[in-house]
Amino acid sequence: MSAKVEDSELQNEPPAEPQQVADEDANHASNESKDDAIQSNGVPATDADSKLDDRPTEWSDVQLTDADPGLDEPKDRTVQNSDAEKTSSVEKDEGSRTVTMGELLNELKNGDRNDNFEADGRETTSPYGQKSVQQEEHMNQNNAAMDLIDSVTSADEEGRSRQRVLTFAARRYANAIERNPEDYDALYNWALVLQESADNVSPDSSSASKDALLEEACKKYDEATFLCPTLHDAYYNWAIAISDRAKMRGRTKEAEELWKQATKNYEKAVHLNWNSPQALNNWGLALQELSAIVPAREKQAIVKTAISKFRGAIQLQFDFHRAIYNLGTVLYGLAEDTIRTGVSANAKGISPNELYCQSAIYIAAAHALKPNYSVYASALKLVRSMLPLPYLKVGYLIAPPAGNPVAPHSDWKRIQFILNHEGLQQLNKVEQRHMPQSLSAKSGDTVINRSAIKVDVPDIISVSACADLTLPPGAGLCIDTIHGPVFLIADSWESLDGWLDAIRLVYTIFARGKSDVLASIIG
Repeated sequence: MSAKVEDSELQNEPPAEPQQVADEDANHASNESKDDAIQSNGVPATDADSKLDDRPTEWSDVQLTDADPGLDEPKDRTVQNSDAEKTSSVEKDEGSRTVTMGELLNELKNGDRNDNFEADGRETTSPYGQKSVQQEEHMNQNNAAMDLIDSVTSADEEGRSRQRVLTFAARRYANAIERNPEDYDALYNWALVLQESADNVSPDSSSASKDALLEEACKKYDEATFLCPTLHDAYYNWAIAISDRAKMRGRTKEAEELWKQATKNYEKAVHLNWNSPQALNNWGLALQELSAIVPAREKQAIVKTAISKFRGAIQLQFDFHRAIYNLGTVLYGLAEDTIRTGVSANAKGISPNELYCQSAIYIAAAHALKPNYSVYASALKLVRSMLPLPYLKVGYLIAPPAGNPVAPHSDWKRIQFILNHEGLQQLNKVEQRHMPQSLSAKSGDTVINRSAIKVDVPDIISVSACADLTLPPGAGLCIDTIHGPVFLIADSWESLDGWLDAIRLVYTIFARGKSDVLASIIG
């Protein structure tokens, strides 16, 4: 298949209208922090070349120049991923321990650049001055990698200062590997140095040098995980490096294979460390990118999997605004695809309008949690009209008579509910008359002579799915409050997911003190 995007049969063009919003927001997005980089499909993204999720090793506080020998010493640390809950540090013999960045900086400032000695001063060669064949092989590989790092040129002094630290670190990790080729910590940290060096490549430089650094980093991650298959941090950062390589190749067959490799590594990272919303979010983003390249017959299954990963990230961290926003973008893209192809991605035939509405809920929630982020603000302008204003969500739930949660199943009725920044409540008859026709209930669905069910947001303790023989059959929803539990039944399990997310998001926004922002969105 041709490498050109316009010739690719697998290409799926993004919707024109959202892309215009992305272009309008480009100037604002360029000023945002890298920590807030978001990839999206069909609604604004911060930067088309930004990482899926920033690697956490921070270098902005390291200003190491020859003219500044009195620099404050940073805390000792290895070059590794702080997004993960745990690091991969493993105790080793003193003779082969991994050198920390603090030690590297101290030695660099003191002028110690002797590459023939370990951190404790012992020689790197054997007593007889001979190296094994394996050590010779690693030396050749190390020399090639060092040549790549030495060739990196940065556009500004901060980048050059950062690169000097990276170069010094690379030499020490290379020496550690020559002494002990099975030092997987050194391999992992050296891979991070190569990956950070790729990020430090000047925009004016050839993209081939950046790709070569990333490819070499991938080799180091491969070696490290072969020696220690439980290094979840290595799989996570390896997947990011592969993703960066894929983005450099556009929508080509080669990019498709790289995205598939990235998703496999994110999967391994999640299996080894399930409590990682960042890994789940990035996994969803990689699947989202992959869905834009594969043939149409494969796209829907990949998109549904991406939705499940974003939703999983939100369930681990309710205020994870990146995953919330990304879930909104993938639902928006799904609505566009449904209109374009006329084929619903769901067996129950969810309409494009309903998908647009779901998309708007997540984007509105992301904006409420981070109102100063221009990308979310721009996306909200595009989708706000798709909300059932003046509410965040309107839909049907099967409910018991108010005050009688254990009523016979025959007494449970399908009733229309509304959700806003104040809480969830049954829609009364007068309000239903003023609802748009597409959202209003049929007269036969409305129960007039009954007390309204209402749940105030401050009263909520937890929200969860439930299944109990005392409840009518279906997708059960339990809202535990300070006044006792409220049980409801959604129309389907897919509908239940939407209600669970929406109620949790409203409560999270309230808990973060941002209810007024949400009120201004839907008011």
